[in-house]
Amino acid sequence: MPDFLLSRRGLLTAAAALPFAGLPLAVGHSARADIFPAESLVLENGLTVVVTTNRRVPLVTQLLLYRVGAADELPGKSGVAHFLEHLMFKGTRRHPTGVYSDAVAAVGGQENAFTGQDYTGYWQTVPKRSIETVMAFEADRMLNLTLDEAEVLPEREVILEERRSRIDNRPSAQLRAAQLASLFRNHPYGIPIIGWEREMRGLTAEDALGFYDSWYGPQNAILILGGDLDLSEALPIVERTYGGLARRGRDSRRARPREPVSLTARRTELTSPLAAEPQFSRVYLVPHRSELGPGDPEALQLLSMLLGGGNTSRLYRDLVLGRSLALAAGSYDRGEVLDYPTLSLYARPVPGVEIAVLEREIDAQIARFLEEGADATALDEAKDRLQAAAVLVRDDPKTAPRVIGTAMAVGDSLATIQSWPERVAAVTPEQVNALAHRVLQPRRSVTGILHPERPAL
Repeated sequence: MPDFLLSRRGLLTAAAALPFAGLPLAVGHSARADIFPAESLVLENGLTVVVTTNRRVPLVTQLLLYRVGAADELPGKSGVAHFLEHLMFKGTRRHPTGVYSDAVAAVGGQENAFTGQDYTGYWQTVPKRSIETVMAFEADRMLNLTLDEAEVLPEREVILEERRSRIDNRPSAQLRAAQLASLFRNHPYGIPIIGWEREMRGLTAEDALGFYDSWYGPQNAILILGGDLDLSEALPIVERTYGGLARRGRDSRRARPREPVSLTARRTELTSPLAAEPQFSRVYLVPHRSELGPGDPEALQLLSMLLGGGNTSRLYRDLVLGRSLALAAGSYDRGEVLDYPTLSLYARPVPGVEIAVLEREIDAQIARFLEEGADATALDEAKDRLQAAAVLVRDDPKTAPRVIGTAMAVGDSLATIQSWPERVAAVTPEQVNALAHRVLQPRRSVTGILHPERPAL
């Protein structure tokens, strides 16, 4: 599985962060509030406020998302978005380091933060009676962060160590980073969220504060409250804590470079003594969001499910269950992005099966899918599984705010998110087939092969 988000306390995988990654991208025309019941408004200072009610337990999650991520960093400053995420826990003039976290812990709450390519989020889950306390703390550090060089430099060592543990000591992560750097030759999605090591070593308090002052303002943020309250209960608290904050910095419009047309398939191979077994992976570049038509984002989710989403998918049935060529095989899409979605395949061969043989069989499966097209019955089953995942998200007071917030951070409206079930249900086999022919082209792909390094005899 991929690492889509970086958390202050380690990496969050797509499975942990977004139970059905690639949530809505297209604009829908109907709403279904029983899946994502929520209300929203915008304060005078530009802060977007969303409340999704869940009365199952007396807890409330606050998620404050900024519409800025690693892909918005200045050239040569890779990693500063994630660095700032760490430094946001260093305190303000009113609340020194540790006071906020201690207050959350004192009421039995939880907190964390995460950085993506397109957004940065800070969340707390606390008893309902404590929600105003954490909202006041979060509003304070939106504008009043203070940084002491004595704290900044050790935190830089923390993120460098995180890079060592999460990428440098993990050959599969090294391979993935190399694939994305090859796939995105011009767009910043090719730069790791955590940054390149040489550039990370040069990050300073001034860099972090410059990024903070440019992007961290109410007009560039989305506040999502999920749990045991509704908008009428939340709004007075929101007004008291966030309503008086002044706009600052830039707005949320982001101009990023486009990818040039690719004329050839690319390939990267890594041999590592840290690799226990060979692995195959391939990532396809999906057209830019602005080039996708109605139904295409949902068709991408369903295409991923049909190819490798679980033990009923084509790759798993054929390579794992059918012919015992692979220990694991599957696919995943990354659609919850501002610019370029991706579709990835992966497989691990059974001992004794050459990686080249496995790759040929995967190519053959893709060719058969393109020739035969999506099976209507299998497509209906894939839709059912996606809809079931949505219900699980709705029932989790911590996950629903994240799914709603990250979708809004990349440009979706609340109505778009709520109408996602209808759009999934409306996808036809013909739409899936058309997207598959558009995406599953060798020239749009980077294949990665991981080889264990054999000891010398």
